[in-house]
Amino acid sequence: MTRVLLTGGSGFIAVHVLEALLTQGHSVVTSVRSEAKAQMLRDTFPNIGKDRLDFVYVADIAQEGAFDEAVKSDPPFEWVIHTASPFHFNITDAQKDLLDPAIIGTTGILKAIKKNAPTVKRVVRNTENDWNPITLEEAIQDPSSGYRASKTFAEKAAWDFVEKERPNFQIATVWCPQKSNPGRTHSGLQMNPPMVFGPIHPKLQTLDTINTSNQRIRDMMLGKMQDEIPPSGVHVWVDVRDLALAHVRAAERPEAAGKRFFVTAGYFSNRELADNIHELLPEVKIAAKGGEFPSEYFKYDNSRTTDILGINFRSLKDMVKDTIPTLQALGA
Repeated sequence: MTRVLLTGGSGFIAVHVLEALLTQGHSVVTSVRSEAKAQMLRDTFPNIGKDRLDFVYVADIAQEGAFDEAVKSDPPFEWVIHTASPFHFNITDAQKDLLDPAIIGTTGILKAIKKNAPTVKRVVRNTENDWNPITLEEAIQDPSSGYRASKTFAEKAAWDFVEKERPNFQIATVWCPQKSNPGRTHSGLQMNPPMVFGPIHPKLQTLDTINTSNQRIRDMMLGKMQDEIPPSGVHVWVDVRDLALAHVRAAERPEAAGKRFFVTAGYFSNRELADNIHELLPEVKIAAKGGEFPSEYFKYDNSRTTDILGINFRSLKDMVKDTIPTLQALGA
């Protein structure tokens, strides 16, 4: 049984990482912002005792030294999976609300591990961009740019830290491009997700607070796409459960060290998503046009994820079938 620190444990992706860790018998301490978040997780996993699931409180990951105490544990940690990072566009200051938490949160936890947790051998973190050439000046112009820049800057800061500080631990990351040029092929060594769909844990979410990707499924179920289905924007996707397992295996497997992993199940379109929903819910009215797959699209290479991490990706149809009941439980 490995002792693991999971940051941001109440987040959509993180709670599935937590479930995967617990299912495999690991002992997890997860950081949360408040006791209320901790209680939600206790309620989500009611049969897991304190020896397997415990909590540490980190109210603001952008504060200097925020993780200094969180990385201390008895028994000591061997892995850290860092998922805590803001993902919302309801902000007033991109620097303060997006860039600082992502960058300072990442460097802060790496500094804390080096200083206070010498037993940690692997750190896994996720990001959502390839090496985006965005500048700081561009990043602070709007929330969308700020979010994507926060992921890029934080990842670069992590690799720079390892190169300069030479800590005892190794890192691995999970990644995905949100947009790309037609014809370009993506592969990598880190953990970066594309559109992330999948079941919701109802004790942690409401229909208004579900993750951005699943909002598409929610809106289709609620009949908000009766006239026309909008363009998909991003055309690669992953089931959150497969993404969570990829995080765990990136920690477990020695050959994952120092690599970026592009985690995707493949291509999808809003049209295909709508057709799968309508097949299961024929009473839902969804437009007959729009959301088709584009004539030009980027290529991808997820062979490192399948070969090294051994992920067998779920189908879009199975994801929709498993996700619909969890959204219905929230009122969709």
